[in-house]
Amino acid sequence: MKIALVMLMCSAIQGVCMPPHMMPTTYNTYYDCLQAGYEEAIKKQTEIGRQETNEHNIFIRFTCKPVNEI
Repeated sequence: MKIALVMLMCSAIQGVCMPPHMMPTTYNTYYDCLQAGYEEAIKKQTEIGRQETNEHNIFIRFTCKPVNEI
C-alpha cells in the first residue's frame, strides 16, 4: 500500500482551510510521507511569503493517508 501526502492551506484569522490537495507523489512508508510533508510545508510557506503569512495568519497543515494502488 502506498501513502499519499494531502496538504491544506489555512487561515487562523478566518478559521478556515482551503479544500485538501493530494500531492501527485506517493510514498512507500508513513515516515517518508511525513518527511516530504514537512519539506513541502516549508516550501509553500516560503512561497506565500512573510507579508501574506502575517497579514492572514496563514499556516500549512498536512496528513499522510494510505491509498490503494490501482
